[in-house]
Amino acid sequence: MKLYDIEALNHKSQDIIVKKESLKWYALYTNPRAEKKVKMELDLNGFENYLPLQKTIRQWSDRKKMVEVPLFNSYIFVKINLEKSFQHILSINGIVKFIKFGNEIASIRDSQINNIKLILSNFEGIEVTGNHQIEPGQEVEVIAGYLKGSRGKVIEKKGTRYFSVEIEQIGVRLLISIPAQYLKDI
Repeated sequence: MKLYDIEALNHKSQDIIVKKESLKWYALYTNPRAEKKVKMELDLNGFENYLPLQKTIRQWSDRKKMVEVPLFNSYIFVKINLEKSFQHILSINGIVKFIKFGNEIASIRDSQINNIKLILSNFEGIEVTGNHQIEPGQEVEVIAGYLKGSRGKVIEKKGTRYFSVEIEQIGVRLLISIPAQYLKDI
């Protein structure tokens, strides 16, 4: 009888090890300004998650206030077994989708999450920028959004985050402002 109990205990401990190994970090895309609500929902549903927040001063017409804002707008990280939790995660209000690279849902190494935590605990005033080495005159491809797969020419920069891109579709030229993260130089 005791041998059976030991074997059962060993089997359960192996299951726990396998389950821990199958937990990976994934990035979720949320509705705009819904990151904190999504975090609360993930917490209530028992999912380990991480919402990188940084303190910043916001100015209103009558006052200044220190607030915590997401480091990455519309992103939150969750550590799950993808096969078991995929549908449950997507059913949570405010979550739009899992972030993919190509056709694969992108997993994130623990070390990358730890690096973000380390940076936030040691530095202030962090600005998130993408690889925006795109300049007017450059040929680009739209890699996300409704125009995904379209190609065009950058006409002008609009601030640091948007570009006006001329896209020729069905014989007509369209001049559209597109977020920088939606563009890839070709």
